[in-house]
Amino acid sequence: MFSKQEAQQLKTEFWTAFGKAFPRKWLLYDTKIKDFSFKFYADNKKAEVSLDIEMKDELFRNAYYEKIWSLESILEDEIGAFTKDEFYVLENGKVISRIWVEKTGVSIYNKQTWPDIFEFFVEKMNAFEMFFYEYEDFIKDV
Repeated sequence: MFSKQEAQQLKTEFWTAFGKAFPRKWLLYDTKIKDFSFKFYADNKKAEVSLDIEMKDELFRNAYYEKIWSLESILEDEIGAFTKDEFYVLENGKVISRIWVEKTGVSIYNKQTWPDIFEFFVEKMNAFEMFFYEYEDFIKDV
């Protein structure tokens, strides 16, 4: 086990190493849609790339989710098998809509798995971005 400080240091090293290995500007929060963003996540058990739709107004959140969902087969062709949850509950209790892919058996605390995580991040985020750019006008037309 790691102390809290050691764990934080490893997380910092992980994200710094990822940024140095793949120095590019990711779309992430720059979708031009408020509360509609792509995210990287890694912990001690898995890595995830997700599309989070976080509008407080449930009608808007649902409208964007339905837009993405109407493109389900195209999205699956781009990113592979994914998981979706229209009412995903964050740790803080906030309800969002999330579509994500995950890789298990990797850990942010195990440097030997970092290359696998980095490769997964790049492959899946690039696929999410290409999907978004291709269908951006359709998605934004809510």
